Amino acid sequence: MKDNATMTTHTEKTPENVSHRLSTFEELDHLFDNYIARDWLSPFTWRRPFEGIKTRAFEGKTPCIDVIDHKNEILVKAELPGVDKKDLDITVTKNSVTIKGSSYHEDTEDTDDYYHSEISTGSYQRTIALPTDVYEDKAKAKFKNGVLKLTLPKMKMAKQHKIEVE
Repeated sequence: MKDNATMTTHTEKTPENVSHRLSTFEELDHLFDNYIARDWLSPFTWRRPFEGIKTRAFEGKTPCIDVIDHKNEILVKAELPGVDKKDLDITVTKNSVTIKGSSYHEDTEDTDDYYHSEISTGSYQRTIALPTDVYEDKAKAKFKNGVLKLTLPKMKMAKQHKIEVE
């Protein structure tokens, strides 16, 4: 059975693992993003005790993503465990990145003998807003050991010119 989950556009300047107090709206945004992407149709699925609000990498088809704003480029890193390079579809616009992918494990057994199962299969899609416009045609992607790295050169911004009011 394929699961489909969509993560809406989300912009962050700081990593999620930095310990700082989030505003109420940011906390609600994180709760919504993390729980709506989960498989809410299976309320009796076994979960680890004391599991935090943040989902494990790739659970619920929501890959963990870092967006790093360097001087001349934006670096996007995404954890995609269990995904093959051939199953990735990456789309870049001047102000966003969409990552689509799927992971399938053919070694599953069609029996009721499972004691515990957490291996996730299916497809997902996530779109990330970028902090500045980029040259989409100059984007580069590398995929190694389950980590996708996108290098996106920034567009040159027009210099500001002060105008005197007469």
